[in-house]
Amino acid sequence: QVQLVESGGGSVQTGGSLRLSCTASGYTDRGYCMAWFRQAPGKEREGVAGIDTDGTTNYADSVKGRFSISKDNASNTLYLQMNNLELDDTAMYYCAALAKIRARFKCAALSNKPEYNYWGQGTQVTVSS
Repeated sequence: QVQLVESGGGSVQTGGSLRLSCTASGYTDRGYCMAWFRQAPGKEREGVAGIDTDGTTNYADSVKGRFSISKDNASNTLYLQMNNLELDDTAMYYCAALAKIRARFKCAALSNKPEYNYWGQGTQVTVSS
């Protein structure tokens, strides 16, 4: 059973930066697509960034050029570096994992959202002016 634990959320002013971390355990191998999603109050959960097993990345248009997803295989940790934060980035951020064999699209594609079956508990990011 894959377990995911996020950390690093907090409150920051517009233009600031945060780095989220997600520590994974319970892997039987490293064949997992990983992604960050977020959900603001009253809105649907949306994809932010995804990463393939080979390091290929994909980003939502709203965060391109500001956010960066990466992973450290040695420590089973997924990261999301968020720079130049905006008010609309305020949300609960979730780490998620999907066995690559179950992906309907390319591994890093955020359109795989319905297939993601392992989720963390979330970490809150609040951006204020």
